[in-house]
Amino acid sequence: MSQAKKTPFQQVRLYGVPMDLGQNRRGVDMGPSAIRYAGLQSRLQRLGLTVVDKGNIHVRGMEEVDLLPGEERAHHANAIAAVAHDVHDRMLETIQSGDAAIFMGGDHSMAIGTISAALERGSLGVVWVDAHGDFNTPETTPSGNVHGMVVAALMGLCPPPLVVGEHRLRPDQIVMIGIRDLDDEEREAIRRTGIKVITMSDIDKVGMADVVHATLRILGNVDHIHVSFDMDSLDPSVAPGVGTAVPGGLTYREAHLLMEMLADDGRVCSLDLVEVNPILDQGNCTGQMAVDLTASLFGQRII
Repeated sequence: MSQAKKTPFQQVRLYGVPMDLGQNRRGVDMGPSAIRYAGLQSRLQRLGLTVVDKGNIHVRGMEEVDLLPGEERAHHANAIAAVAHDVHDRMLETIQSGDAAIFMGGDHSMAIGTISAALERGSLGVVWVDAHGDFNTPETTPSGNVHGMVVAALMGLCPPPLVVGEHRLRPDQIVMIGIRDLDDEEREAIRRTGIKVITMSDIDKVGMADVVHATLRILGNVDHIHVSFDMDSLDPSVAPGVGTAVPGGLTYREAHLLMEMLADDGRVCSLDLVEVNPILDQGNCTGQMAVDLTASLFGQRII
């Protein structure tokens, strides 16, 4: 196993966000524990990286949170926003210290906090790897689940409290990869924005290498890249432990090639790892897959 190449950051900070408030299948709050148990810290340290586990950000349990008036179309929005603000502050501290950050979820709604803070870098691109577009709003959502509204919230298209931080994400700052499950109104909203969406059909046609080259060209003018990786982007055959599994996802090698090429680019400074659900997993293979992919993103190579 080769050592990681020289990085633009001093150390890597790990944060757990044990939150399942943004969706309706229990168990994803145990995702950070599953990823830790799979050995993320030691795996990165073997690459020569300095890694500091900063523990978990406090999240109220589902049993402690009632739906408030106005949350009928965005369930637990206020409690999720409180967590997102804490995540935002931890990410901002990490950026100011010159460190890299890995936030382990938990459901994808935590990215409202990570990406809103990462935008304070100024010149930022987001690589969004997911089966879903997460571009619903309280007006279009069929479920009321906030983890399906994250990108829309980051662009300021959702009402308070789901607007966090001072900066809004622009459509030209994000590329979506692996998309294969969109709601009808969500699909039309994404088309109107002009966000670059690379579907699984696109990957099938041209291959992952061409997809990553195209992504990096689109984000060619940014100085930093944040990767938001939902484990349901992977095919359920390699990552069964997710809450919203969709057949026909990324293969083991496609996902690793994506991470390896992003690492070679040298601009990745932060990562979301979300939607690991140990209750639905088989022997923590999804948690282990999260660790393997993170190692590739942070420089592990065969030779």
